[in-house]
Amino acid sequence: MRKNLGVQPALFPMPVVIVAAYGADGNICAMNAAWAQICDTDKIALFIDADHKTTKNIYETKAFTVNIADVPNIVPADFFGIATGNKMPDKFERSGCTAVKSEFVNAPVITDFPVAIECELAEEINTENMHAIVGKIINVSAKEEVVGDKDKILPEKVNPLVFDQYRSGYFSIGEKVGQAWNAGNGLMNK
Repeated sequence: MRKNLGVQPALFPMPVVIVAAYGADGNICAMNAAWAQICDTDKIALFIDADHKTTKNIYETKAFTVNIADVPNIVPADFFGIATGNKMPDKFERSGCTAVKSEFVNAPVITDFPVAIECELAEEINTENMHAIVGKIINVSAKEEVVGDKDKILPEKVNPLVFDQYRSGYFSIGEKVGQAWNAGNGLMNK
């Protein structure tokens, strides 16, 4: 038996990412965004409002980073979603996080988080139903301890936060349970 729940954003899990960009004044602005998705092998889409300070900074500098939030940094990650840079100009400093300028784009890499996707602004999509920032991925940088063989990121080492849209909670990811493009092979010859 199933129960109809009506309209809800019922997709789980959603990655918790911290989007960061420089303002025209060189100050760092960062925001928590759970509505982000890879949309091609070299592109990422952020479904964020145009009125965010970070979004405005992305328009000005044409660059941003997407930093994967992790469990040990839940406090600053959540703070980046509570505070607004439009009203709190020292938001980044209050977080206690540190950043360095990306070697590849004009945007800050937040060094506290284990993985950063460094992007140039590719396009803005603004329709009646959606506002999205699309970034062209120029580089991915990661702390060495989360990188495995063949320079593949190890999710269990990243310990990423995921957002639960059902109850507005944060979760961590568990263990690997199967291999993609292999677990269903037994059904191919049925």
